Amino acid sequence: MTFTYRFIESPVGQLRLIAKGPRLTAVLWPNDRPNRVLLGPMDEDTGSGILDQAERQLGEYFAGRRQAFELELEFHGTDFQRRVWQALLSIPFGETRSYLDIAVQIGNPTAVRAVGAANGRNPISIIAPCHRVIGSTGALTGFAGGLDTKLLLLSLEGYQPALRPKSMVKAALAQG
Repeated sequence: MTFTYRFIESPVGQLRLIAKGPRLTAVLWPNDRPNRVLLGPMDEDTGSGILDQAERQLGEYFAGRRQAFELELEFHGTDFQRRVWQALLSIPFGETRSYLDIAVQIGNPTAVRAVGAANGRNPISIIAPCHRVIGSTGALTGFAGGLDTKLLLLSLEGYQPALRPKSMVKAALAQG
């Protein structure tokens, strides 16, 4: 089955939505590196229900009317990458996690750098919220859409660095 794509306008520039059949497989940035997300042959969309849904839900998100996405997703990557990307889906709207938090969550606390690399290759940006992953110090770190875009997305969600909740690691240590 061939991938289909559609371009949409957004407050963060023109995004490219990509689907494979009834599932969303990518949301790519205007200046995305060509090799960051590798999928396969693509045709321009001629009417895809999942791309219609994704476009509508992203519009609602940017308008401040949606906090969670309800879309069928299909991640293309290694098993490790897919575990990281699935973990991204569990980060609540308006909250952040560190790369270490994600490494602990997927059961591999020494894989912080590998989590960072997988996060950087997240194909379904915004919807699988890689923008909610920050450095353990609270610093905004690398982001395929650019740090200005990351800050814009976090601000849209009401994120305030001074109010960052305890990391999962700190919470786990406190419990003993």
